[in-house]
Amino acid sequence: METKNMNGYLLKTVKKPRFILLRDKDIKEMLNKAWTLAWPVVIEQALATLSQVADMAMVGRLGAEAVAAVGLSMHPFFLLNALIMGISVGTTALAARAVGSGDREKAGRVTGQSVIAALLIGFILVILAFVNSFKIMIYMGAEPSVRPLGSNYLRAMMPGMLFLFIFSVAAAGIRGAGDTRTPMTVNAVINIFHIFTNYLFIFGGLGFPRLEVVGAGISSSISRLAGAIWLIYFLSKPNKVLFVNWEKVAGNFDWLLFSKMMKIGIPAALERILISTGQIVYTRLVANLGTEAYAAHSLSLNVESFSYMPGIGFATAATAMVGQYLGAGDIKGAQRSAAISLLMAMAIMGTMGLLFFSFPAAFLKIFTSDSDVIKMGTTLLRIVAFTQIPECIGMVIPGALRGAGDTKVAVYITILGMWIVRIGFTWYFLKALNMGLVGAWIAMFLDWAVRSALYIIRFKGGQWKNIKV
Repeated sequence: METKNMNGYLLKTVKKPRFILLRDKDIKEMLNKAWTLAWPVVIEQALATLSQVADMAMVGRLGAEAVAAVGLSMHPFFLLNALIMGISVGTTALAARAVGSGDREKAGRVTGQSVIAALLIGFILVILAFVNSFKIMIYMGAEPSVRPLGSNYLRAMMPGMLFLFIFSVAAAGIRGAGDTRTPMTVNAVINIFHIFTNYLFIFGGLGFPRLEVVGAGISSSISRLAGAIWLIYFLSKPNKVLFVNWEKVAGNFDWLLFSKMMKIGIPAALERILISTGQIVYTRLVANLGTEAYAAHSLSLNVESFSYMPGIGFATAATAMVGQYLGAGDIKGAQRSAAISLLMAMAIMGTMGLLFFSFPAAFLKIFTSDSDVIKMGTTLLRIVAFTQIPECIGMVIPGALRGAGDTKVAVYITILGMWIVRIGFTWYFLKALNMGLVGAWIAMFLDWAVRSALYIIRFKGGQWKNIKV
């Protein structure tokens, strides 16, 4: 029997969906577009991970206390970044909608205003963190010998945080416009530069002073300054995919447009704050297990970051594609693009899970030669292998919802998953059952399982299709 699908293509059968997929030109184009948008982000994340690996591998040679200092310092860093995340999410969503409707000038205005806001808000946050760096380390539960190292590292990183905020928001606008290659290129260069300056400042290469942990922070700040300058220069060129008229944006700030961006961004920022503060509480519970246990925890998280790359890449693709299709009035296209992004990410992250389960020690040896840390980390990576698919869903589907401007639901899902499930079960497994690191990582799996199930329910419910921005 002959029938037509929703796009009008003639089909000979409806009993074999795999044949329909191959004959549907729209789906082929979406596969192409999803991959084109995602692979530069995957490479970008790979390079960022490589830089992080280099950081931890170099710092790891300084001892367990240095690893703990850097690891504990990263969670306040994530919290600060979460506050700017909301601006980035709103920028990507509105820029994608504007490009989808053919209004690139509006996309430029959105991005320019967001960069200015990130500069002003970021300056205040950085000053507060710099002044209170030692108190932050105490709150994080760092042991007395670790506190000065972590405090000095935080202070060295703070100037670079401001430039990272600018870079992140500028890159968010560019990605929303459909260009993921430019942020990738910039990140490639600055991460290579970062590894080189690590060598100079951590170990005193080429006659530079040996600054160890502080040197790692200085290296980060210098590389982030370079990245921010590069992207601002890119946005200032009229012939690029996204152009910002800085004089016009600064002189005629569009508060209505900014309020629309913040309507999307504030819930997204709150979600990231809830996640980051939840991770801080989670980390403090783990830190109470001792420096060696925390070193195993921190290095295992670094290994797991390898699998974040495709998840973040396809989440970014889903955000841009859903936003652009909705901007063009194509709801079916938005739905299909999200599904395709998810399936592609699941295939890659599922493979990473198999590798984590099969070869955990090989991954851990990238970071450390400590046999006790490797032994503890091996068990953790085998647990996280089963987390890959739920984690993938919990990354890509929220990305699609952000592209539609549906960011409020993530706040409630995060409260349930992170604060009730992860923290609640971590406390129970550690305090009541004395399960140690294994209990903490099982709780992390349960968190992702709950969040992924709720995001699937939300996406299938379809409320996101009717949101106006």
